[in-house]
Amino acid sequence: MLLLALDTATPAVTVALHDGSRVLAESCQVDARRHGELLLPAVDRVLSEAGTKLDAVTGLVVGVGPGPYTGLRVGLVTAATFGAALDVPVHGLCSLDGLAYAAGLDEPFVVATDARRKEVYWARYADARTRLTEPAVDRPADLADQVAGVPAVGAGALLYDAVFTGVRREGPEHQSAAALAALAAEKLAAGEEFLPDRPLYLRRPDAQVPANYKVVTPQ
Repeated sequence: MLLLALDTATPAVTVALHDGSRVLAESCQVDARRHGELLLPAVDRVLSEAGTKLDAVTGLVVGVGPGPYTGLRVGLVTAATFGAALDVPVHGLCSLDGLAYAAGLDEPFVVATDARRKEVYWARYADARTRLTEPAVDRPADLADQVAGVPAVGAGALLYDAVFTGVRREGPEHQSAAALAALAAEKLAAGEEFLPDRPLYLRRPDAQVPANYKVVTPQ
């Protein structure tokens, strides 16, 4: 088994290679505006560090979000393209699950990432491996009664620490493809199912077609 994992659902452009037992190489660069520019060089770097080639990969693992539209689709399109070119499966995982797994907590907690527009993507977990709720997007103020004092990790919890008062500052802030790959390896070994490699946006993209645009083509 040789899994190539990647995720662009958060500001982190992160890639890792996992052999089913351990992470062989990983890369993580935090830049919310350069996902498309940074991802492929990161893949090359990880493969080079591991001393292998892309055609040795037996499966792709990709974070399907939730995440902002533009960044998220970079990772998903790349994973789908590699999967088709190599004729190997593409395994989708909720990006919040990767953060939860990296947190390693064995108690109830929440994961929250920055959704912009003064909102967060978030979900509840029973432990690092077990998600209790479907991912959601909400304004932090609307969650105050639900998350106050509850252990929390992620950039969203750090950004709105007046609401996520139980934030664990030592916990993971952004996604880690290494954690995503390790989680996928566990799920594959246990015969568990994965999500389709389709984006989990939760809301409409920022770009919208103007409501009253002027028609300039001949009638």
